[in-house]
Amino acid sequence: MTMLGKLKAVLFLAALLLPAIDAAEQISILGIYSVVKPAEARVGRPLTPVSVAGVARRTVRRCAVGVYYC
Repeated sequence: MTMLGKLKAVLFLAALLLPAIDAAEQISILGIYSVVKPAEARVGRPLTPVSVAGVARRTVRRCAVGVYYC
């Protein structure tokens, strides 16, 4: 198979699969089981950017390096 033939096959498969992925996402919104898991934001966990522990950790590190005058 030539390079052009391989490219056509890949584009054809992509054209078939992309609408299927979109349909699966729409089905998962309705509450039916889906292959794709929804994203969950874990705000407040110790290593997240907006947690108190995360802010304290970064502040201590910046003070130790000399970015801030603490």
